Amino acid sequence: MRTFRLAPMSWGILILTLVLLALPVAFLGRAIIGDIRFSLPGVLLVALYVWVWLRFRPTLFIVHPEALEVIWPLKRRRMRREEISGVRLVDKRDLRREIGWGMRVGAGGLWGGFGWLWTARRGIVQMYVSRTDGFVWIERVDQRPWLITPEHPEAFVRALSG
Repeated sequence: MRTFRLAPMSWGILILTLVLLALPVAFLGRAIIGDIRFSLPGVLLVALYVWVWLRFRPTLFIVHPEALEVIWPLKRRRMRREEISGVRLVDKRDLRREIGWGMRVGAGGLWGGFGWLWTARRGIVQMYVSRTDGFVWIERVDQRPWLITPEHPEAFVRALSG
């Protein structure tokens, strides 16, 4: 069994995350200093951010001999090895060739992109990325492929391929 965390955020995603995290602080700060109209948007943003952290952003990818297990703070998903037909590293150029044009459906910008990636060539892809490099493409038998960014992507591919 090998455990891989979600990869650290790339600089662009980190900067976007910091900007987005400043929004509820600004709203709630404005509400505290006297403009109560900003309290509801501030509280809603905090709730949304907590929801993204707990339900959309995976924390661990565990490669077991018989399965890949993905762990979020409030859920788990197990993918049996026989459901996986291939796993490989892809760079941005390979990814563009594989999917064509894509549009994210789910959470994006805050800690990464999580949820579905609707693509012109492959349809819907499950996406859990925290970087703009180090992508791992997991091809699945009769199911949607996955695009993830585990820490140490080369070691992850070797572990899941073995």
